[in-house]
Amino acid sequence: MTAAASPPAPAAGAAPPIVTTRGLGKVYAGVTALADVDLVVPRGAVYGLVGPNGAGKTTLLSILVGLRQATSGSVDLAVGPERVALVPDTPSFEPWLTAREVVALARSLVGLAPSAEAVSSALRLTRLADAADRACGGFSRGMLQRLGLAAAMVGEPTLLVLDEPAAALDPAGRRDVLDLVADLRGRTTVLFSSHILADVQQVCDTIGILRGGRLLFQGPTRDLLAGKAAPAFTVRLRQPLDGVVAALEAAPWVHVVERDGLDRLRVTVASVDLAESELVRTLADAGARVVGIAPAEVDLEHVFLELTG
Repeated sequence: MTAAASPPAPAAGAAPPIVTTRGLGKVYAGVTALADVDLVVPRGAVYGLVGPNGAGKTTLLSILVGLRQATSGSVDLAVGPERVALVPDTPSFEPWLTAREVVALARSLVGLAPSAEAVSSALRLTRLADAADRACGGFSRGMLQRLGLAAAMVGEPTLLVLDEPAAALDPAGRRDVLDLVADLRGRTTVLFSSHILADVQQVCDTIGILRGGRLLFQGPTRDLLAGKAAPAFTVRLRQPLDGVVAALEAAPWVHVVERDGLDRLRVTVASVDLAESELVRTLADAGARVVGIAPAEVDLEHVFLELTG
């Protein structure tokens, strides 16, 4: 495979990235799934690869772990394949095996010596200790997802790759999985994909945004949230809001007006200076009953929409 221009080098004194791709591309039957992707995953990071369905996330992860071959470009892993673990979006196991047996089998498959303590530790980490001796055929979807994490972690991976780990779970199951991912910080490098932006923002310190097979952004989450989103204000009003919304949307310095519940609007503006001089006047002219105005917190959803058009 031919190599493209190298991604930026790590800062002086920093550990080299655990994953680096250069000009990575994948074409299926004439359809481009990935194009010139230069991915850099810092060692020890919780890296969230975010994008809509069909963006190329699963294809990229599959290439990184060796399940698919790239059409072009290169992949450099700073660890051997035996130190990489993958948890697919729908882990499945033989239903008659207990959780303890699944995890013990997973440890043996990566060539590690049997260890009852390592198995028990993985089950405790994933909050399955109370179900350790139950057949996994009766597990909920969330429990199976946690069992997949336990089976991966018992192999002591340096890089843990998770493909949409919380996509099909109910809110309680999603919360459990996200808490587990957060708990892994400092234990291993985690690379996970998701189209649920709030999940990525909650647990990731580094983010890559993928759309149409191209990497639009990657870097620290704080840099993305600080530098990309247009300024916005949260306006809390008493009902009715319809006339106020129309007046704001007609203002040339307003980009977007979004309802946020029954009594709040998020007003994205062309500049903070214009908003500070015009917002109160526009609300007053519209007869708005204002409860409060404050700068809106930037979230990944608004940044993502801005980057992806």
